Amino acid sequence: MAEDRTAQIRRGVVELAVLELLAQGERYGSQVVDELASQPALALTAGTVYPLLSRLLKAGLIESTWQESPVGPPRKYYRLTGAGRAAHSAQHDAWVAVRDGLDALLKESR
Repeated sequence: MAEDRTAQIRRGVVELAVLELLAQGERYGSQVVDELASQPALALTAGTVYPLLSRLLKAGLIESTWQESPVGPPRKYYRLTGAGRAAHSAQHDAWVAVRDGLDALLKESR
C-alpha cells in the first residue's frame, strides 16, 4: 500500500524532478535515470524517463544534442530551453506552495 501511494505522488512530480536536474546543467538520459535513482522516492525506470524526455522535447521545454562519449558510442544530451526554464520556475513555485500548505496542515494535526 505505501509503495502505491509513493508511486502516485511520484507521478505528480516527476516532470519537475527532471526539469530540476536539467536546470542544474545538461545531462544525458541514463544520467537522469541514475540521478533520480539516487533518491529512492524518485527512482524511475528508463521506460518512464525516456518517454518523458521525448514529450519535453516535443513541447519545446528541452533540446538535445549528440556528443561524443569518452567511452562507448555518442550520447544524447538534454538541456532546458528558455521555455523550459520558465516551466521549471512555474512548476517549482507551484510545488513550494503545495508543499508549504501541506506542511502547515500536517503540523496542525500533530
